[in-house]
Amino acid sequence: MRYSYGITGALLASGAAITLITGYPAGAQVAQNERLQIENAVPVAGAPASFADLTEVLMPAVVNISTRQSITIENANPFAGTPFADMFGNPGGTQTREAQSLGSGFFVSADGYVVTNNHVVRPDGRARLEEVTVTLPDGTEYEAELVGTDEQSDIAVLKVSRPQPFPFVKFGNSEGARVGDWVLAIGNPFGLDGTVTSGIISAVHRSTGRRSANDRYLQTDASINRGNSGGPLFDMRGNVIGINNAILSPSGGSVGIGLAIPAEYAAPIVEALIAGESIERGYLGVQIQPVDRDFAAALGIPENSGEFIQSVQPGEAAEAAGLQSGDVVTKVNGEDITRDQSLSYLVANIAPGRTVPVEFIRDGERRRVNVTVGRRPSEDALRSQIFNPNDENADPMTPGKSSGVIEEKLGLQVIAITPQIARQLGVGPNQPGLVVTAIDPNSDAARRGIDRGTIILSANNAALSTPADLEAQVNAVVADERAAILMRINNRQDPEHTVPVRLRNN
Repeated sequence: MRYSYGITGALLASGAAITLITGYPAGAQVAQNERLQIENAVPVAGAPASFADLTEVLMPAVVNISTRQSITIENANPFAGTPFADMFGNPGGTQTREAQSLGSGFFVSADGYVVTNNHVVRPDGRARLEEVTVTLPDGTEYEAELVGTDEQSDIAVLKVSRPQPFPFVKFGNSEGARVGDWVLAIGNPFGLDGTVTSGIISAVHRSTGRRSANDRYLQTDASINRGNSGGPLFDMRGNVIGINNAILSPSGGSVGIGLAIPAEYAAPIVEALIAGESIERGYLGVQIQPVDRDFAAALGIPENSGEFIQSVQPGEAAEAAGLQSGDVVTKVNGEDITRDQSLSYLVANIAPGRTVPVEFIRDGERRRVNVTVGRRPSEDALRSQIFNPNDENADPMTPGKSSGVIEEKLGLQVIAITPQIARQLGVGPNQPGLVVTAIDPNSDAARRGIDRGTIILSANNAALSTPADLEAQVNAVVADERAAILMRINNRQDPEHTVPVRLRNN
């Protein structure tokens, strides 16, 4: 984990403009938080003398979530390239290790649906989920099924099956929450089951500055830590108004700045996951940047008065509507773009296919255009659109991001060149070939000058357009029992040339 003053998406785990629907299938059972209204456990106004009654009613619906995963790790042969490479049985190759994670969650129906964070059950892109265990406050354990996940909102739904009904709670709505309102967090920080902390709402509609599609949170000073991920944040009526998700901290521990996903954003996503529906979000296809003081001074417009378009994705909604790099978008569908309300957030909450007005500034002139909103791609697809060949902090090569054959035999990971990546590489929009995204530094490919950002044009004189093309050529070399493959490359430092790359014997 990296801990900094910036938001860390998986920090708390150890190891929509849509009508809110709260009627989860629960038979004749009564939600735990509905009992509060009957029993008058908490006064409506003022600070409660104690949180004990509230806690007693809500605690049974909050659970501990633990997972077991297997991670395949590629080990480099430390003797590769030396006469000793095969003397010790090739210590390279792949190795499978077991990993675990801990987090929190809560029942939202009597028949066993549990809500938590996506990063609790999928904490590492390399991991394969083997088992999820839900532990009730009384220590009873149940194996849970993963019903659905949504990486963009960091929400996941599990299902526990048993004949008896479970205690559950309902989502409320944080739109009526005010800064200073009391809140209660229940979860399992550091594996300490059933930990209760209280605090107030420090901010509503908090933006962390990432300007992403879901960058809007409730901020609270209720103490939450690693292991609180996925747990509920309750108001004084016992309604779930947020899902604890992350903290801002210089140390990794709680310093009183916790972030929760608002209930009115989370509840429709939970409903869709339970129903087996896909989560659709609007998308323009632009790279944006806030209009800070320097941008505002250069453009002659007020600070924080919109977002600057750095680039436009070919073939997406923005290009079709005529938006260009250099435009400053100030309003979408009648709503202003502000410091706390980003363009990505506004567009993501518009249904794909809907046409909305977009106001922007170009060459000092205010303009307006109608845009038919597109469908937001998956997180993996969005990541593939952004490629910096000089990024020293790029992820190391890990199995699963491209063909296993290419990784095992060449020590490479590759992706197809999109027009967006072509611009980032400084090549033409129709550049053929594959781009290397990661490389084992001990591979023969690395010794031949292939590096992150290298373009592979062909293999065995066959043109390449997808990773599957390269895999086919590698398999052909293996079938012919040859030791090396010829690859035509462009690594930006040297003219286009051909190199022989030896295959690894895994």
